[in-house]
Amino acid sequence: GAFQKKGHSARVLSPEEAEKLAKDQVLVSEFKQLKLEKEAQKNWDLFYKRNSTNFFKDRHWTTREFEELKACREFADQKLTILEAGCGVGNCLFPLLEEDLNIFAYACDFSPRAVEYVKKNALYSTERCKVFQCDLTKDDLLDNIPAESVDVVTLIFVLSAIHPDKMHLVLRNIYKVLKPGRCVLFRDYGLYDHAMLRFKSGSKLGENFYVRQDGTRSYFFTEEFLSQLFKAEGYEQVVNEYVQRETVNRKEDFRVPRVFLQSKFQKP
Repeated sequence: GAFQKKGHSARVLSPEEAEKLAKDQVLVSEFKQLKLEKEAQKNWDLFYKRNSTNFFKDRHWTTREFEELKACREFADQKLTILEAGCGVGNCLFPLLEEDLNIFAYACDFSPRAVEYVKKNALYSTERCKVFQCDLTKDDLLDNIPAESVDVVTLIFVLSAIHPDKMHLVLRNIYKVLKPGRCVLFRDYGLYDHAMLRFKSGSKLGENFYVRQDGTRSYFFTEEFLSQLFKAEGYEQVVNEYVQRETVNRKEDFRVPRVFLQSKFQKP
């Protein structure tokens, strides 16, 4: 079983969790941090080489959680153009294309290998989507997408993998292709998510920023940080809240607290 609640208050830590996080103050060396930044693409590519298309489940919850995908239409069969920024192997993209025949999707990913997996998928059709490799922090989206042509951008579990100092570059890049009055739909790891508490000491890169054993990195967002990030690039906040879920394994009486940030920001 699981329950879910949404709101603006961050998860409250247990005394043991608070103590564990307070103890873990030693940061990974600057040399190693620079190496991780330099090898970020290689590490994600190796991740997809190891896991191929099996790691993430298909995300059939997207349209349930983000009714905006339907709500942003002015009439029922209106064609929508979306951009999935950081599409991985298409776990979000293909369920969406299957469910909604009036969508054309641009999709890009940092990992060349992930992009190849998308292109090899039986559901991939150049009439319905255009997929390309892109480092959102430095490759101009305008090379592949016309300016102000996109109705909705999904940014789902993507920004957390990028160095906090470069996150604003991603939002600036996306802003150029988004139509005025249209929005970015965001979902990512929130502060004190179970994954954050599982990092062993020696994994910390900075405040709320960690490295996994495979070299991929993960940032855990506070509502305030995300809000400032988007607003600084000219977006208006529509919704920005924590989604707290507790997954319960009744057989072993084991509770896993999941925390995500789910948000919607609009280009004026």
